[in-house]
Amino acid sequence: MERTDFLIVGCGPAGATAAREAARRGVATVVLERDSVVGAKRVCAAGLRPGFCRTFDLPRELVHCDTRRLALFDAGAQEYETFFGPGHTSTREELDGAMAALAARDGAEIRTRALFRTLKIEGDCALVEYADLASEERRTIAARTVFLAAGATARLEDAAFGRLAMARWREGLITTLQYRVYLDRPAAAVAYETLELHYYCARDGRPLIAWMFPKRDHLAIGLGVMGKIDGASLRAELERFTERVQRRLYPGAAVTHVKVEGHLLYGGPARRCVADGRVLVGGTAAGFVDATNGEGIFEAAMSGRLAADAVARRDHVAERYSRSIGQRFRGRLQHRVMLMRYLERRPSRYARLFAQMAATPRLAEVLLKDDCERTFSERAFLYRQALRFWANTF
Repeated sequence: MERTDFLIVGCGPAGATAAREAARRGVATVVLERDSVVGAKRVCAAGLRPGFCRTFDLPRELVHCDTRRLALFDAGAQEYETFFGPGHTSTREELDGAMAALAARDGAEIRTRALFRTLKIEGDCALVEYADLASEERRTIAARTVFLAAGATARLEDAAFGRLAMARWREGLITTLQYRVYLDRPAAAVAYETLELHYYCARDGRPLIAWMFPKRDHLAIGLGVMGKIDGASLRAELERFTERVQRRLYPGAAVTHVKVEGHLLYGGPARRCVADGRVLVGGTAAGFVDATNGEGIFEAAMSGRLAADAVARRDHVAERYSRSIGQRFRGRLQHRVMLMRYLERRPSRYARLFAQMAATPRLAEVLLKDDCERTFSERAFLYRQALRFWANTF
């Protein structure tokens, strides 16, 4: 039977980072990616937090726009601005493709058209069965450690995954639709330095998040609604939102082309258990997504780094990975879920939060940091800001 030290399922930011950093440290690594071209079917606004390329040693050429400005819109369409970073934008085709290429260059084996099917533990290894879509054959590979990083649609809820399964996982799924809007002339200059996030209610009363992220040759305009929604209603909501963006940012421009993309995101709490014996879970498959804005690329890549570090050290891999995740960002993500549910119960609260952020520039800066990066004074500052917000909205 074929064997490897480290088997990764999924070649997004989590899987590719894990593959690259494990291979760099001499760990025999194989990645199974279901698509024929890495990143080609990833649907994402692809906003990157400040310093992302530097943090993960990626080429600066991936960046489309440097976005120094974050514009938040409340339920009444009132705009609040704050400045940070700057952040960056890219596309998942370029980002995932570049990360996979770097992983391969550093020694990882990337197998495309390899569809993960089943996993079981047998003795001192994990046995993974996958479908080789090119040859139309089932194959099995044994690994010391498996890292599951197949995104929000990863199916980990049956009994085979034991403690990793999360009974209420589907309740956290978000249905999204995005347009890539290509124009015959540039939009307003402010569009290319701004990440826009809009928080309001859909026609059926459900809360939604909408966005506009600028790219080199198009604008990414999309929205997400918690749970299932029929396609016609989702398209109608996006059409209404796109018209709002058009009136503000490109009223005189003609649309030459629109590419439509739909997928599932995740906006609920992270999995309670992300490592069990020889199996680790990372990225969106583990629920490592900021529920307030849908950001998950940084968390995915960082979970890949932590997985690679645990595997390279070889002993107590599951315990080491779980502990690192907890120290890095588990608490932050849990707090963001709680905040989002609090805001959704009374949409008028968004205005109070955004006004507070706009009036307190330091708040956005501190919020970007992970738990382990904040100083005692920064933690105290956040608690004071949280108490101030609660007092104004309770």
